[in-house]
Amino acid sequence: MGIPEKEIMDFIGELFKGFADPTRVHILYLLAEGEKCVTDIAEQVELSQSAISHQLRILKQMQLIKFRREGKNILYSLADDHVKTILEMGLEHVLE
Repeated sequence: MGIPEKEIMDFIGELFKGFADPTRVHILYLLAEGEKCVTDIAEQVELSQSAISHQLRILKQMQLIKFRREGKNILYSLADDHVKTILEMGLEHVLE
């Protein structure tokens, strides 16, 4: 494996900032189970909807999650399988 260009390393560093907050990690694990709306996430994480919306905005900016509209609801999910793989690898590493 070679060393990536500086811009790529900067982006990788930013990507991992998304995993640097326990609340964001909790949200990512919930979304790994399937699509959820802000209300469902807030209930399970036991935080206000505005606090969850703030964290979702950060995760969206880092391209870790995506969303779609269904009527008046916005449903969030993981951006792709790579995010789930990172979560699985992180868990595996911590449990070793």
